[in-house]
Amino acid sequence: MNHESKRSKLTRRALIAGTAAGTLAAATDSVSAQRCPEVPPGRTKGPLVWMNLDQAELDDAYDNNVYAFNFKTIEERRSFNNEIAQGLLDKPTRVSYGPTDIEKLDIYKTKRPNAPTMIFIHGGSWRGGRSSQFTLYAEPYVRAGANFVVLDFTNVRETDGNIFPMVEQCRRAIGWVYRNAASFGGDANAIYMCSRSSGSHLAGCVLITEWQKEGLPLDILKGAVLGSGMYDLKAVRLSKRSGFVKFTDEMELELSAIRHIDRIHTPVVVAHGTLETPEFQRQSRDFAQALQAARKPVQLIVAKGYNHYEVGETIGHPYAVIGRAAMHMMKLVAA
Repeated sequence: MNHESKRSKLTRRALIAGTAAGTLAAATDSVSAQRCPEVPPGRTKGPLVWMNLDQAELDDAYDNNVYAFNFKTIEERRSFNNEIAQGLLDKPTRVSYGPTDIEKLDIYKTKRPNAPTMIFIHGGSWRGGRSSQFTLYAEPYVRAGANFVVLDFTNVRETDGNIFPMVEQCRRAIGWVYRNAASFGGDANAIYMCSRSSGSHLAGCVLITEWQKEGLPLDILKGAVLGSGMYDLKAVRLSKRSGFVKFTDEMELELSAIRHIDRIHTPVVVAHGTLETPEFQRQSRDFAQALQAARKPVQLIVAKGYNHYEVGETIGHPYAVIGRAAMHMMKLVAA
């Protein structure tokens, strides 16, 4: 079912019913990734490194700029719209969820009492991004009656290439939101998560957290919308991203969400665009199929005509891809 044409409501009951029927809620359309340029000039294909990709192709498949000619334009757009949103919304409440300076989160409060809360985990190739850059995503949720929380966390430049500290920080931040929801007018039993790119890798790791070991409910998150992510690090480890991430066997195993599907107790929406790299498309399809095979509630959205960065833009758009799915999941109506 095509997400944009069918507009079916995304609820926990609908997700579970769809999974029980053994179907994904969106068809896995054929790959139509567009490389820029489509055919590299004067290059001979080398030995295969991963599936049908040689080293250069695999490296390009984990470099989203190669497949998104307009990435600079989209960043300029984000900055422009973020500045407008910062002038319209109240300044967020910034609180600490851990002992270090970066371990803080921004809470954009809605006026609705005992409101649901959406937590956003940003991307940036594990190398960058700050919570202040995403006020524009918060605006539609706050106006629709939900709190919006943006996490800050470290990056691999500061951890000597180690992703584990980033994952642990995201997990602790989620736990903080659950334990302290009432302090900012939130309902602890209505917490959701959305993410994009490397943030969706981190979000996948959040989903496989063994919350019971921390005295927290397994369904601490009532739903998650993950856009354009990576859910198995094997191929990523073989790519040029190993130049800034110090992958280990332990990291590959423990931080590949697809290998721990049994730990996931949250309804999940997985989204990717048809103009993304072939690997980012495959990662999303494989993750959704693994969830379906395990009879977990899942919906796959294949967004036609969207590249990697354009999918991310829709987080703050209640009538497109991630934003629409998140609004349906939370039972919100755009103001």
